[in-house]
Amino acid sequence: MFSIYSKELRSFFSNATGYIVISIFLILTGLFLWVLPGQFNIPDAGYANVDGLFYIAPWLFLFLCPAVTMRLFAEEKQSGTWELLVSKPISKWNIVAGKYLAGWTLVLLSLLPTALYYFSVYYMAEPLGNVDSGAFWGSFLGLVFLSAVYVAIGTFASSLSSNQIVAFVIAVVISFFMLYGFDLAAGFFKSGSTIQAFEALGINAHYKSISRGVIDSRDIAYFVLVSLIFLFFTKKSLKH
Repeated sequence: MFSIYSKELRSFFSNATGYIVISIFLILTGLFLWVLPGQFNIPDAGYANVDGLFYIAPWLFLFLCPAVTMRLFAEEKQSGTWELLVSKPISKWNIVAGKYLAGWTLVLLSLLPTALYYFSVYYMAEPLGNVDSGAFWGSFLGLVFLSAVYVAIGTFASSLSSNQIVAFVIAVVISFFMLYGFDLAAGFFKSGSTIQAFEALGINAHYKSISRGVIDSRDIAYFVLVSLIFLFFTKKSLKH
């Protein structure tokens, strides 16, 4: 698994892919939070918080994670190297896990520098340090788990097609459905328990829960389970 992981990670940074993904994410979040006027602009808000990051990032990841993962299997199939890879004494689980972890690592590397926003606001606040640290780090952890699910979905989508664009579109559609689809479906019901049950199936409810700064084992279990389910689907879709 480590050989696949290191190979994929080197591949991301041997061309422009890794640098482009990290740069786009950091440039866009920086523009929304510090430059462009609007509800997410920190200096314009007049109070010290980085809430805008946690509203923007899920939408950016909705496109950036599929952009990272679309090549994982699609490129192998398109170039004809997939048959060579599976002929080696490596289990499919190791191949899937290695590629998944490489993609997730790249996404986390793009997220890591945004921690600097917290320290910037911490020192800008009056009085010094007047920031809701629990909410920030809870939301930050929420993004870590959210990206884990998005990358798992993208890995699955890449296994379905040899066309990277098709894999990208499939990943975006499934990710959007997992994020908001169950919330939209819950709107068709009137029973509070039914609404809660539908919302609990989607990502958004668990992301908002963990973003409050309270780490609930049920939320963590949800993210881990959904990620594993899509990785299982990935393995099943790789017939050859």
